[in-house]
Amino acid sequence: MTTSAGARNIGFVVLFIWICCDGLMGQYHDYGKITFERKTNLLKRYNDNRMKRFINEDNKIKIDKFELLFNDTASVFRPILVAGEGKMSWITTKNYYYQYLQEKSQFMILGLFGQNVYLKDSLPQRDWKITNSTRSISGYKCRKALYEKNDSTRIYAWYATELTTPIGPEGYCGLPGVILGLATEDGGIVYFAKNIEFVKPTQKELIPDSGKNKIFTLQQLKFKIKKDYGSTPWGKGMFENLFRWL
Repeated sequence: MTTSAGARNIGFVVLFIWICCDGLMGQYHDYGKITFERKTNLLKRYNDNRMKRFINEDNKIKIDKFELLFNDTASVFRPILVAGEGKMSWITTKNYYYQYLQEKSQFMILGLFGQNVYLKDSLPQRDWKITNSTRSISGYKCRKALYEKNDSTRIYAWYATELTTPIGPEGYCGLPGVILGLATEDGGIVYFAKNIEFVKPTQKELIPDSGKNKIFTLQQLKFKIKKDYGSTPWGKGMFENLFRWL
């Protein structure tokens, strides 16, 4: 009887461990659809007097929505376009980022003067500093990471390890999980995930349509914009705005 009882106890323990492990494993996902809300403080973003004629305390926060579709090898980050958005729709960027992890490549569609500009390049390599700070975003415990783009620009990201694909908003990637929060240091632009669905994207959704348009590398486009607009009073601001996240 002792042997039989012991066997039953071992069986219960094994079953309990299996149930717990199965529950934990079920929390990890390498595909999904995440809806993001971006808040842009226009007073922080634009400081010239010409723009301040249009921006005040009442309309300084511009809200845009995006979605991130991903599986274990590819992703697309794209704006959710709203018909009849209004006269201020042009004031914030709405870019597309396709990323292919196995190929270590990305395809971008950037808006410039109301026209799309197409880029194809390698995935960016960023030197992330992972901190011990955490916060909850859409029900997930996220760890904070820091990227120092240059001496004056820092980007903060919060990623969830339970969502295992290393991607995020605006083409940000390279952390051990999906980025659910992204922000500039001054809080002028902030992304946070608002909804997470575990649905697999279609192959068509993960492939950009560039048509017969010219495709630049990132360096080629930067050179062209500096050459064409670098000497204008507004050229520097346009350059910073277009390449803010790159």
